[in-house]
Amino acid sequence: MRCALLFDLDGTMLDTDTIHRGVFGDMLAGAGHDVTEAFYLDKIHGRLNADIFADLLPDAGDPQQLSEDKEAEFRNRLPKPYPGMPGVDRLVARAQDAGWGLAVVTNAPRLNADAMLEAIGLRDAFEVVIIGEECARGKPDPLPYVTAMQRLEIDPARAVAFEDSPSGMRAAAASGALAVGIRSSLSDTELRSHGAQLTLQDFNDKALDDVLRRITGETA
Repeated sequence: MRCALLFDLDGTMLDTDTIHRGVFGDMLAGAGHDVTEAFYLDKIHGRLNADIFADLLPDAGDPQQLSEDKEAEFRNRLPKPYPGMPGVDRLVARAQDAGWGLAVVTNAPRLNADAMLEAIGLRDAFEVVIIGEECARGKPDPLPYVTAMQRLEIDPARAVAFEDSPSGMRAAAASGALAVGIRSSLSDTELRSHGAQLTLQDFNDKALDDVLRRITGETA
C-alpha cells in the first residue's frame, strides 16, 4: 500500500514565526497587546486569523479583512528564497522517489501557502494543498487532514502528519494519521500533551527513520 507524508507549513516546513510575530505585533500594538513570544504561542500560534482578530481586536472592523491585510504584509516581508526546515527537501525527495503521496495541510491562506512553498523551492512537489479556511472546518478539527488523505486515497494507517502547533497537533492526532511533532516552538512534552505520538527536532533528526518505519511496516 502507498504511504503518504502530510505537512503543516508554518513552523513545520519552514520557520516563519518571527515574521508572523512581527506583523501581528505591529497590528495589535494600538490595542495595547505586546506580542511577546509567550503571547504569540498562547494567543496566536496555529489559530485561524479571523478568530485571532475577533478575539484580540473585536472593535477594529471585519476580522476577515484584517486577516487579509495581515497576510499580505507577511508575504511582503517573506524573503525569497527562504530556508526550509533542515532536512525537509531531502525527505520530500525521498518520498517522491518512493512514489508516496505528498500533501500540505495548513491554516494559512492559499496565497501564503503558494508563496512559502515557492520560497523554499518545493511548490511543484505537492500534488495536494489543503487550506483550512477552504474546508468546512479548519484545524484543530481533523477535517483538513482527513480531506488530504481522501484526495490522496491513502489509509490513515499509512500516513504521517507533521505538525508544530497545539491546534495542528490535535487535528493531526484526531485524523488517524501518525501524529509527529516538530519541536520548532514547543517541547516534546508540550507537543505530546496535544496528541503527538513522536517528536522530532527537525527532518534531520535520527528518529525520523523510526517514524517512516511505522507507516511502511519495515523493521529496523
